[in-house]
Order: sequence, then structure tokens, then C-alpha cells
Amino acid sequence: MAFHFQLYLPFNLQVLSIHILLILALANPHPVFCYYKSIFSFGDSLTDTGNLLRQEANNHTFLSRYPYGMTYFHHPTGRCSNGRLVVDFIAQYLGLPLLPPYLSLNSSLDFKQGVNFAVGGATALDNDFFRKRGIHNQYTNNSLGDQLGWFRELLPSLCHSSSGCRDSFRRSLFLIGEIGGNDYNHPLLQGISIEEVLSFVPEVIKAISSAIQTLIDHGAATLVVPGNFPIGCFTIYLSRFRSSNRGDYELGTGCLKWPNHLVKYHNYVLQKELDRLRKLYPNVSIIYADYYNAAMRFFRSPYQFGFLKGALAACCGGEGPYHYNSSVQCSYSGSTICEDPSLYVNWDGQHLTEAAYREIATSILVGPYTIPPLDISNVSLLQNI
Repeated sequence: MAFHFQLYLPFNLQVLSIHILLILALANPHPVFCYYKSIFSFGDSLTDTGNLLRQEANNHTFLSRYPYGMTYFHHPTGRCSNGRLVVDFIAQYLGLPLLPPYLSLNSSLDFKQGVNFAVGGATALDNDFFRKRGIHNQYTNNSLGDQLGWFRELLPSLCHSSSGCRDSFRRSLFLIGEIGGNDYNHPLLQGISIEEVLSFVPEVIKAISSAIQTLIDHGAATLVVPGNFPIGCFTIYLSRFRSSNRGDYELGTGCLKWPNHLVKYHNYVLQKELDRLRKLYPNVSIIYADYYNAAMRFFRSPYQFGFLKGALAACCGGEGPYHYNSSVQCSYSGSTICEDPSLYVNWDGQHLTEAAYREIATSILVGPYTIPPLDISNVSLLQNI
């Protein structure tokens, strides 16, 4: 199996200066002039700003309890973190309001500045695909296809004609993911072999590609499509698949090799598909966001990024290796919380801290982890400080 590895050159002085300014801007965001007037977001728990929490008959009340949301909002919001997510930092930097979750929409909200359709636990493939294989999604019945359905339902309130939608969405940013991670997480954590899960990858990429084309057909002109994170570095995998064989772990990070190989394959196939779509839609900006390599920086060198407690142990969780216990998860009785989440990469074993998401957002807005770079030339960085 061949994998594609992207080589990144160091920042030059100009990019480094912009990088420093952007970090300051994200630390204290203020409205700025920007080409983008709205954001529409799709995905799973890495992007969900409250849809899972609001779903009917949802028994996963862990998101409604402290310490979720403790850092920025000071109360739970339905985000799977201690604070803001990548999509929140992007919105704030662009001078836009934080995206309301679709399931909380009401007449007092301005839909035209953006909506978040992402749902925690969501998959790219429809649930029928997994049910036929005996795989259960304990979190949600909503897939990427369902989120596109919500988007279509909302269209009449956003624009009144095909031409009107194209005019409106010309200055909108569409964030498609991260999505696809749960298509692998759910089966792997339920005992499905890695060989079988690898066979899902082409179907997952096909579903993502179909969603991209649907949005383009409705007028989307700029789409950011993230790849998947290195799940072999996530606490839940390190705890569930502990190995006595040192060869199963990456040197320098302590991450498990085989889950990361799966993700590299997914990201490779996704990038090849995005290349195909760029040729098919030459007037549309289709941007790959390299979450994998952006995150691997602080899994390799956590101290360099201020993560003094390391990258692998969870900040919030139960007793056990890496401060993770599947039966005593974050916010459950018996779980404990670290003193300072900003010193950790990992939040609850499956998601990252606000500090880690800030780094990811910075790498997307400035680079070099977007292909091609996101055009933020119309944003005044100095007004943001």
C-alpha cells in the first residue's frame, strides 16, 4: 500500500511575522473586514457546537456537565472540549459570530452569517452501511447525508433562487469536516479488523466527494476539506489497544503505528479525490486542510508549543493509563480534571483541548497546512490585535 507524504518547508520571515500576528489575533479576536460573510460547517464532534446535545432522545448527557466548556464559555455548550473548536477560532478571526448549531435555530438568529450542521459521532457514510455490517453508532443517527438534508431545508431562508444562492455563497466559507473519522472509530472500537475497515476508505471518500459536489451545485465557491487527525496518538486508542511490542509504537511520539497508517491512507485518497474535483470545477476553490501534520507537530514536540504536560495523557478522565478509563469518562462520577488544560494536547481521550485547536486553526489560516492556501488577503491582521 502506497502512502503520500507531503513535505513542508519552514516559514520564511514574512510568513513567520503573519503567524505571530495571527496568534495574537486569535487570543483577542475583534471584528475585522473580511471577504467571507458566512460559514457553513459540516462534520462530527470535532466541529459540533451543540447539535448532539440538542438531539431528541439523546442520552449522552456528559456534554451538558462541567468541566466541558470550562475554559472559554465557563459552562457546557455541547462542544467536546474545554473551550473553543477550530471552527470557533476561524469564525472569530474572520469577524463572524460563533456558528449556532442547526438544531437550536430560531427566528431571532441570523442564519445568513452561518450555521453549524456537524453532529458528534456522525459518519460520512449513512447508517445503513454500518448496520448491514453489525456496527452500531451509539451517539447519533445523523450522517453527512443527513446534514446536507438540513442544509437544503434551510436554503429558502438563505436565498430565494439558484442565482441568488450563487451570489450569496460566493462570499461564504464551507467547512466540510473533519468527517470520516467515526467511519473508522466506531468499527475499530467494536472489534472490527483493521483489514475490513481499510476497505471502507474508498466509500468514505466517495461520500465526502458527493457532499462537496452537492454544495458546489448549490453555489459554494470556497470549500475547506480537512483530513483526519492521527488517531494513533489519541488516548482512547492508546488505552484500548495497548501493546507490549515496542515495534507497534512510533519512535519520538509514542503513538500507535497502525491507526495512523489507516489515517494516512484516508488522507492520501482524499487528496487524490480533491485533485480530481479541482479539475472538474476549475472556478471553485477546494482547499485541503492537513489536520494530520498540523497536529503531529505537537505530538512530536509538545513542549515547543507550551504543552508542558505532554501530548498523550488526557486532561479529564478516570484512573488508568494516560488518565483514561472507558467506564469513567470525563464529567462522569469518579473522573478528575487537570489543573490547567492549556498545558495538555488531549482533553478527554477522544478530543483535543482548546489550546490544541487554537494551534490547528492558526496553521489553517496562515499555513503551511492548507493546499492551496486559504485566501485571507482581504483580512486586516492589524485590526485584529
